[in-house]
Amino acid sequence: MLDGVDHHLPTRPAAFFDLDKTIIAKSSTLAFSRSFYQGGLINRRAVLRSGYAQFVYLVGGADHDQMERMRQYLSALCSGWDVQQVRDIVAETLHGLIDPIIYDEAATLIEEHHAAGRDVVIVSSSGAEVVEPIGEMLGADRVIATRMVVEDGRYTGDVEFYAYAENKAAAIEELAAAEGYDLSRSYAYTDSITDLPMLKAVGSPHVVNPDRALRREAAARHWPILVFTKPVRLRDRVPSMPMPGGPTLAAAALSAGAATAGLVWLATRRRGRDASGPVAAVATKLRHAARHTRAG
Repeated sequence: MLDGVDHHLPTRPAAFFDLDKTIIAKSSTLAFSRSFYQGGLINRRAVLRSGYAQFVYLVGGADHDQMERMRQYLSALCSGWDVQQVRDIVAETLHGLIDPIIYDEAATLIEEHHAAGRDVVIVSSSGAEVVEPIGEMLGADRVIATRMVVEDGRYTGDVEFYAYAENKAAAIEELAAAEGYDLSRSYAYTDSITDLPMLKAVGSPHVVNPDRALRREAAARHWPILVFTKPVRLRDRVPSMPMPGGPTLAAAALSAGAATAGLVWLATRRRGRDASGPVAAVATKLRHAARHTRAG
């Protein structure tokens, strides 16, 4: 800064990774739903709703209006939850849930980007309290995630920042400006069409196990399509890798589980009349799972 003008220019690329279905082999919603049910935070109906909704979302996605209604559902679901109780519940389940389902291919890519001198940034719609420990586990340099509002030790049900769609791209651009990342030379990886703005923000976008809409978009734009198939325990890849403690892994199961559940339950509203196909088949399985939950 010599003449009142900032001459700092971006000098280095980074690699931006979505989390669910990109680094992690499946969504964490179902596991958290059962844990929250056992902890008394949600009822059996919500367990079934969250599971069924998740699968519908994976099949078809959700539009902007459904995302807005999801915010209302999330508020009703989690408002008043005790943060410490959520932390305690998630601390008992998250370590065992996440460690075995990291894609080996994703972990290798993260290592390769670091070896090339690139920062690795996880960009997730899940809550910061859960994404940050996972990022630490994976050796990520930065995390962009959803932030929930907390007052007097309880979730208000309000979302301070929702890391979704265009918000992800805006947060990436803001971080790039702060850290000096050259987005034209940077990489991005995701599975969902909702992350199209994130992919378009970088010079080297890649799609991973893409949903149908994103696969079509990638084909039209000639973007690389990657297939990750090998979940692996991080301890098995790097036995000396330190694992975060339970209490630090906690509060954002709220958004990692409940937010996604609310989002995809709303997607079912649009497709609820479809009594055939893969969604109906999954619904049958989840009804059996609900009966098992009642029995448990």
